Amino acid sequence: MNEGSGWMYLTMLLAGLAIPVMAAMSAEVSHRVGAPTAAVGIFLTAAVAATLFAHLSGGLRLNMLGSIAIPTVLGGAIIAFYLLSISILGLKVGIGTAVLLVLAGQIASSVVIDTFGLFGAPRVPVNVMRILGIILVVTGVILARRPAL
Repeated sequence: MNEGSGWMYLTMLLAGLAIPVMAAMSAEVSHRVGAPTAAVGIFLTAAVAATLFAHLSGGLRLNMLGSIAIPTVLGGAIIAFYLLSISILGLKVGIGTAVLLVLAGQIASSVVIDTFGLFGAPRVPVNVMRILGIILVVTGVILARRPAL
């Protein structure tokens, strides 16, 4: 851990803790009003929160939006895919299973991104520990879906 980076790790841990909460909340809202309506409401809330954060931190630079490469902006479509998927399927497969499957996918894609240095990420070679991590997460998904002994 880099000196002074503890707050960064804590922030990411809190973000990770919030994902299952968001998934359950999104699924419940979707169940009540439908996934497309829920997604619009959630994205509007997110846009307001992000805009407020950017404004308060002094980082709101709308004039820079035109300089962003189109493929990187498509990350918004990935967020929409995640939100709609978790909203529609979360209550059907179970929030725990849904989040574990998302986590397994995140680990697998992060290994590919790190290995090849995609999207400006620093290159981190794949190793046995990373492969074991993916296997452990997939095993966790399987165990989480099994009935109690």
